[in-house]
Amino acid sequence: MEKIHWLDEVTARKEDLLADLFRLLKIESVRDDALASEEAPVGPGPLKALNEFMQMAEEDGFTTQKFGPWAGRIELGQGDELVGILGHLDVVPAGSGWQTDPFDPVIKDERIYARGSSDDKGPTVAAFFALKLLRELGVEFNKRIHLIVGTDEESGWQCMDYYFKHAEMPDLGFSPDADFPIINGEKGNVSALFSSKNTEEQSGQLELVNWQAGLRPNMVPESAQAQVKLVDTNLSPETLTDAFNHYLDQHQFKGQIDIKDQIADLTLVGKSAHGSTPEKGINAATHLAKFLADYSWTRLDAQQLIQLLSQELFEGFDASKVGVAHHHPVMGDVSMNVGIVNFNLEDGVSMNVNFRFPEGTDPEKMLTQMQDQLTAYTALSFEMGAHKEPHYVPADDPLVATLLDVYHRQTGLPAHEQTIGGGTYGRLMPRGVAYGALFPDSIDTMHQANEFLAVKDLLRATAIYAEAIYELTR
Repeated sequence: MEKIHWLDEVTARKEDLLADLFRLLKIESVRDDALASEEAPVGPGPLKALNEFMQMAEEDGFTTQKFGPWAGRIELGQGDELVGILGHLDVVPAGSGWQTDPFDPVIKDERIYARGSSDDKGPTVAAFFALKLLRELGVEFNKRIHLIVGTDEESGWQCMDYYFKHAEMPDLGFSPDADFPIINGEKGNVSALFSSKNTEEQSGQLELVNWQAGLRPNMVPESAQAQVKLVDTNLSPETLTDAFNHYLDQHQFKGQIDIKDQIADLTLVGKSAHGSTPEKGINAATHLAKFLADYSWTRLDAQQLIQLLSQELFEGFDASKVGVAHHHPVMGDVSMNVGIVNFNLEDGVSMNVNFRFPEGTDPEKMLTQMQDQLTAYTALSFEMGAHKEPHYVPADDPLVATLLDVYHRQTGLPAHEQTIGGGTYGRLMPRGVAYGALFPDSIDTMHQANEFLAVKDLLRATAIYAEAIYELTR
């Protein structure tokens, strides 16, 4: 076969590629447990996206198979070995702060703005379109290829649990759901789940009535709301209002405070980011606690929650302040994100603190370390939730070497191994990695307001995926 100019071939089909992507971006495929049913176990949005993707593939003449309401796949090629490409169609909630409709995709300044454009509908469609291109060019394969799409990646991965109970595990493959040049290492993932243990009443200036912050453990909370009752007559509404507005001005935050009948409603707006890179966001929950820590509280669990948020959990991104810091020479450091913080008078505290950890530590060890470090917090209890182990495919594995070679050949950029804190479907395969679609010069807006994918990055990624699949099946 004569030399294929991959980017030229993709660019010539640019409008068709964008049309495929826009079909999926228009669907609000956010998990919604309130609308879940047997037919749509994580809500109607993700199922609608799955059905649309399968219909799109069938219209293009692919052999498809659907696995309940959870997952689907496209099949291509022949051979004993199986190459898996795993993407997802669900997205995190849009949140606030958008300048456009998050589910009405638009192109501005050569950027595709929509929730899911970069995570993960854009990259998944890029891989799908790469298969369309290879088939159109008449390429023959010496391996089978399964493009597998799930609907619950942003939450519990139930889609892949279901899929792999009913389907074959690929021998090798990649997930288009992270960064180039490659992600051949992924940290483990576990959350510490905090709750109230002692709701003892005590004297205080304020009563915490309600607290809400965070949408998902893998997102930095963009906003936090607290409702408090002024109990101490020496603390006037005007004094609390002035203090909060001063805090907002001092840190250049947006927010507001409204007080009526001694009940104050406070809102603080930070900046969302992916939970695996909490340092890129501004955690509204911990900053609101930082302000409220100057006051005393009428319940011990509320007092200690605010103390914990404002001290050990405040900007403690490496988890050293809770005692679980650990460094691995290849996989890097533990990272920590305070993802969800809730409180009400009836149920008390409900908080999810998410950790991404490298090889060399584990949830049991981390729990012991936290227990030793947080002995002062007698009103709070915590335990570790379910976890995912760290995953690593050596740099000299032929899969990694091939993908790095394709990346370097198409971009001219250095190709090297990398580890991330985020978790992708790549870790599900023993010889699985994540591969794109963000480049070193891309702006990462995953899980943020105004998420976008540059058109040039979509084209470049599609070209790289096409050549990568071609090379893996020679």
